[in-house]
Amino acid sequence: MAYPDENTLRKVTQGDESAFAELYNYYQTPALRFTMSLLKDEEEAENMVQDVFIKIWVKREQIKPDYNFNSYLFTCLRNMAFDHFKKIEKSEQLRKHYMEAIRAAGDDEKEEAERRIGLVQAAVESLSMKRRQILKLNIEEGKSYQEIAEFLRISKNTVKNQLVKAKQILREKVDFATV
Repeated sequence: MAYPDENTLRKVTQGDESAFAELYNYYQTPALRFTMSLLKDEEEAENMVQDVFIKIWVKREQIKPDYNFNSYLFTCLRNMAFDHFKKIEKSEQLRKHYMEAIRAAGDDEKEEAERRIGLVQAAVESLSMKRRQILKLNIEEGKSYQEIAEFLRISKNTVKNQLVKAKQILREKVDFATV
């Protein structure tokens, strides 16, 4: 295929689609080769070549037929590749920042959870021996009021009252400590 001359470029600036197709067909392979050498990514290189030709078509009236189109095209492609690398770098920096923020938030949540567990354990230890025993049988071992009453040889009503009081004390101590 012959090198597109000023006349072909002039036709492109006037909206001649066949002249544009001629220009595209002539430059597509070298433009793709050049872009691939920069990006090392065939799909991204193909997209970039397509994008640059779309921009050329959209801004065709601004093309100067007497200027070096070859130089113009490859400068556009080089600049697009550099912009692409800047976006990748910026997105990588954002990803790192985001991951650091998530890690920091996770550490804060872990510290808060550990603090609350410590508060609950301290509150449980502050209960009387009998209340603590009833609470542990109910919560840790999953025993019913009836089972606890039979095991400790106390009334079911006493078990219920002791659990209500124990949970109330725990709630007050933990809520007070978190304020």
